[in-house]
Amino acid sequence: MPKIEIYDPPMCCSTGVCGPEPDERLTRFSADLDWLKRCGVEVRRYNLAQEPTAFTTNPEVAKIVSETGGEGLPIIAVDGLVASHSVYPTRVQLAEFAGINGDDAGAPEAESSGGCCGGTGCC
Repeated sequence: MPKIEIYDPPMCCSTGVCGPEPDERLTRFSADLDWLKRCGVEVRRYNLAQEPTAFTTNPEVAKIVSETGGEGLPIIAVDGLVASHSVYPTRVQLAEFAGINGDDAGAPEAESSGGCCGGTGCC
């Protein structure tokens, strides 16, 4: 399985899902990352406000941050190579990045029950 790393913009906490009205897209994205982890994918998430050094150790990430003034965040890297930036990918896109059969990843039942393959949706 690949390693997926997420380089988030500065947020108050590690996921951005906090406070009285958390951002719905960040809530969905956090749930999608939890789903990836249940599928056996190694996921690592970095927050610019809390781990700025992580943004300088990957040359591709450092270049995007420098060239966009941070507007290119979030950055999604798969095995160290940038796969996406500027938007949070969907569960289906994350499944593609991870090499997981994404046929059930976008299905409504996959969102609520985990999908196929013993409830993981990772087949």
